[in-house]
Amino acid sequence: SKVLLDHWVKTLSLKKDEKIVNPSKLRVDLRFYGDLITSGIFQFKEALPLLGNILTVLTTSDREEHNNISIILSFCKHCGEDYAGLLPKSMRMLSEKFNIAVPRSSMLPPEKQKNVRSLLKDYYGSLCKHLLKEHSEMQSFERQNRRILQTKGELSTERKERGEALAALFQKLFNGTLNFAEALDEDVPVLPEEKSSKGDGDLLLMGGGLDSDDVTSLSIWEDEETQRFYTEFPNLKDYLPNFKIIKQEKTSVASMTEENLDEDLKEEEDEDDKKEEETVAEAIEEYEEGDNNTNSSNKILLDAFLNLLPNCVNREMIDNAAIEFLMYHNTKHHRKKLVKVLFGVPRTRLDLLPFYARLVAILNPLLPDIATDLSVLLKHDFKYHIRKKDQINIESKLKVIRFISELVKFDLYSKIEGLYCLKVLLHDFTHHHIEMACTMLETCGRFFFRSPDTHQRTKVYLEQIMRMKTGKTLDSRYVTMIENAYYFVNPPELPVTRVKERPIMHEFIRHILYQDLTKPAEAPKVLEYMRRLNWNDQQIFNYAIKCLTQAWNVPYPNIKDLANLLAGLVEYQESVAAHVVDGVLEDIRIGLEANTKNLNQRRVAMVKYLGELYNYRMVESNDIFKILYSLIAFGVATDHDLPSPWDPPEHLFRIRLVCTLLDTCGQYFNHGPSKVKLDYFFVYFQHYFWFKYSSPVWTV
Repeated sequence: SKVLLDHWVKTLSLKKDEKIVNPSKLRVDLRFYGDLITSGIFQFKEALPLLGNILTVLTTSDREEHNNISIILSFCKHCGEDYAGLLPKSMRMLSEKFNIAVPRSSMLPPEKQKNVRSLLKDYYGSLCKHLLKEHSEMQSFERQNRRILQTKGELSTERKERGEALAALFQKLFNGTLNFAEALDEDVPVLPEEKSSKGDGDLLLMGGGLDSDDVTSLSIWEDEETQRFYTEFPNLKDYLPNFKIIKQEKTSVASMTEENLDEDLKEEEDEDDKKEEETVAEAIEEYEEGDNNTNSSNKILLDAFLNLLPNCVNREMIDNAAIEFLMYHNTKHHRKKLVKVLFGVPRTRLDLLPFYARLVAILNPLLPDIATDLSVLLKHDFKYHIRKKDQINIESKLKVIRFISELVKFDLYSKIEGLYCLKVLLHDFTHHHIEMACTMLETCGRFFFRSPDTHQRTKVYLEQIMRMKTGKTLDSRYVTMIENAYYFVNPPELPVTRVKERPIMHEFIRHILYQDLTKPAEAPKVLEYMRRLNWNDQQIFNYAIKCLTQAWNVPYPNIKDLANLLAGLVEYQESVAAHVVDGVLEDIRIGLEANTKNLNQRRVAMVKYLGELYNYRMVESNDIFKILYSLIAFGVATDHDLPSPWDPPEHLFRIRLVCTLLDTCGQYFNHGPSKVKLDYFFVYFQHYFWFKYSSPVWTV
């Protein structure tokens, strides 16, 4: 055993500052050496000094980096009970729960176990301090990243990599701390929660509208129909069961950043304009090659299909066109021809772009080359227009940017590249670039703004647009376009309107009177529903009278239906008519006394309602004439020098009320005493009119 011990001394000899070459081997060797001592292979007097020395070196030389966590933790789990008297926290809690004593090891005296335990606890204390320090650094780094996102909209690759490294290091330390706390029966340090500073709050609130936390609660799409259009496609396996869906390799977001796109744009800017034009022309000519090799009959069928493509102006037609192309025209040359036709959509047919994009999205699982080639063509065309910097062909520019936006919503064009197009337009925010940027925001701006991964960058670009609108002297047309695009993407928050809570019976009465009564199919049932009400209940009776009186809640053309309903209801509930008529007359009187513009529409509706009640014989002609005379006599001044506050000289609204009432029921005053009364009234009405007309307000 002495020879074996000498070999262990050579193997486990460590100096204080010596770097551990193979931690995994040392972890196994330390555990195995401890088991050898426990098994009695080595004597305590000869073997324990070496074990104490290596534990001291491992703990004291690693108080800063804590790279030896796995080695020490392995020793604590397997040999800690014998050498340090350790009892895991979970074991202690179980023993206390079931009141069962756990046998303890007595291999070493308690004094020596206490020394080893204090050595391990000191190491655990330094580990906790290191964990809190790393947590604080990670929080500070995250705060800096949030500020950069709020001001720039994107993080650089270096900061992303550094953030990932910090997160990995913190997670490693946190897991080690949890395991150490379990082995030593210690408490885990409480990590302080980050408090949002005032500066961060100001940055979040800048610009108004939605915050990042509110985006997840909103739908990306305006309604369910729009969502189905952009997300639900026909199942191609029903038509071609033998085809296999091609799994596309999406470009990672980490590799596609604005820095890479800026480099690509700078490289392309070094080329001449002629080469650029030739590049686009050659890209289009490539899709024309090979047509001579195709069968003439197939060519005729393809031309007929492509000629009918502009007529596909709804979802069903474009879905059928996609399936037809997949089943009958799916060849390499035909796919190139289709890409050429899609790219060459007339600039005046912008309505076709969503349907063409849907066509490409349906074919994309089986024919991804169509989406790829079309995206390349649109990207080249967009960059060509940006470098050209001319003020012509605005329709072609809008077509390109709108097509790109539609492809973005179908996830056929990268969001990163789509936002980069917007950023390029903002670099030279003048003339046509303003129109292109606003068109892109109106097409897919809300999609960007409500997507969690692009919300922050879109918000930064929107704020930049509003700052440039304020800082530059722009034409009023451009200002209007910018404001419309901004508020379309990020509409202002509207105050929450509280809906008045009513009893269910009250809601039912309002529903049948104010909604069902306006529907020709439901109107005959309203009288039956009203008859079935519990008219003996005083609350229901009072509320029904109130709703039958408030004619301004009914659409103006349906006021006569409300009067007709009341006339039918009186045959079963006679007292209802008197209450309703009293309420109508009282409301007209209140309108004369108040004389506020806010009640004008209500006053017209009530006068119309009174006339309809007369038509259905609910009131007498004397009541009508009393209202007519009150309209031209109540509070009316007879001297221009002393105007009346109830009927100022510039107000002609009472004339309108008289005309409304006469238009409603005046046709029945054509014979007998009513005709004589009407003739007398016209004399006074003309006097009232000419008195108004002679006022200095109208004559001077």
